[in-house]
Amino acid sequence: MHKKMFLKSLAAVALLALTTLPAPTLAQTYPTRPVKIVVPQTPGGASDALARIVGQKLAEKWGQPVVIENRAGAGGNVGMEAVLAAPADGYTLLMTYVGTQAINGALYKNLPFDPGRDFVPLATLATVPFVLVAKAGTPFKTAGALADAARGGRVTYGSAGNGSVNHLLGELFARAAKVELVHVPYRGAAPALQDLLGGQIDVVFTSLPSVAGQIKTAALQPIAVTSAKRAPAFGSIPTVAESGLPGFDVNPWFGLMAHRNMPRELVERINADVNALLRQPEMAERFAAQGAEPYATAQAEFAAILAADIEKWGAVVRASGARVD
Repeated sequence: MHKKMFLKSLAAVALLALTTLPAPTLAQTYPTRPVKIVVPQTPGGASDALARIVGQKLAEKWGQPVVIENRAGAGGNVGMEAVLAAPADGYTLLMTYVGTQAINGALYKNLPFDPGRDFVPLATLATVPFVLVAKAGTPFKTAGALADAARGGRVTYGSAGNGSVNHLLGELFARAAKVELVHVPYRGAAPALQDLLGGQIDVVFTSLPSVAGQIKTAALQPIAVTSAKRAPAFGSIPTVAESGLPGFDVNPWFGLMAHRNMPRELVERINADVNALLRQPEMAERFAAQGAEPYATAQAEFAAILAADIEKWGAVVRASGARVD
């Protein structure tokens, strides 16, 4: 009898011990199913290229598929709305960059959301210089030569649309060089580049990854990169600053964000996982091939960068007079 009671007591103690073990946290078990990264631009651009590189490595790290979904439209707003419409559970992430996140709030008059407040910054991925390009055989061999041509005549530049980074870069360049450039907006960077190749416009400011292939095949002539330093994989392309405009430095960041209601522990988990990947030499090599440079930050640092850029680019938008209703 005593033996049976002893065994029952032992079983009860064992059961109690099992039930009081700490349960795995949400961050420890995440993810348990496929994760989607929404890219609010068309395939082939910098956002898409970086999302696919990072998505593949996160899938390997997490043991779950990471699906890239392109949801282009309205300067990135369609993709951002899709992320906000999904559950804030960490399974729908936003691949974004300074253009959509820091500019659209000032550019679009009637947005149903706030790009700065309705998303939580998760992790920066890379900085990507933009590059000033022209058709092969262009007489504009340097940024200085382009500025000189604008002083003596009409020089046109194409962009992905009013208020896009491509457009505002032209405004910043013209202001720095004290010249006038004629802006020709398109519905996306691809048609602008198509008309550039066809000789309808003179130059385009665009992300380096989006034209890396055409630069390598000499279909496009690179004039200058917009970052303060030359891109390591494209070291023969001078900077705008080197070409007569000292201090010129535009080197947009790209990163991951999510719905602002996403659990804090998942925010920290994804930040840590992405930063671990960015330290891998393989990632640096794959980014460099795109003209990008890994850029790791703490989550709070990313939030501060976003806030500062909203102020900076908002002022540029207002000065340009660009508005989209």
